Amino acid sequence: MVSDSGSDVPATQASFLAFDFGLKRTGVAVGNRLTRSATPQPTIRAEGEARWAPIASRLAEWQPDALVVGVPFHPDGAEHENTVRARKFARQLRGRFKLPVYEVDERYSTTEAQAAGARDADAASAAIILEQFLRSLP
Repeated sequence: MVSDSGSDVPATQASFLAFDFGLKRTGVAVGNRLTRSATPQPTIRAEGEARWAPIASRLAEWQPDALVVGVPFHPDGAEHENTVRARKFARQLRGRFKLPVYEVDERYSTTEAQAAGARDADAASAAIILEQFLRSLP
């Protein structure tokens, strides 16, 4: 489900965990609807099946109502290899953890995080993605 408008997100979903998916590193952030802010969490540095245990641990720790995944596109809006990978990751999250997953266009989030001088650009990107999503909520 692509949700850039936020209008399809039930008001009962108040807390969110966001992911900036990468093959070797996955940025993580936590946030909520009330403050419309996100806090970066330590990046998960794992590949393939090894990433699921740390994700499960974060879900147990934060107990979010829903998940948000940044989906990258080319500047012109065209899809590329990482678009497909991020969408697959979103489907896997939904299937494994049985939580709603919202996809957000994350064009430029990594560039924005790097420009801000973030120590952990992946986690900062996840926070940017989540704040963009939270701002779209009614």
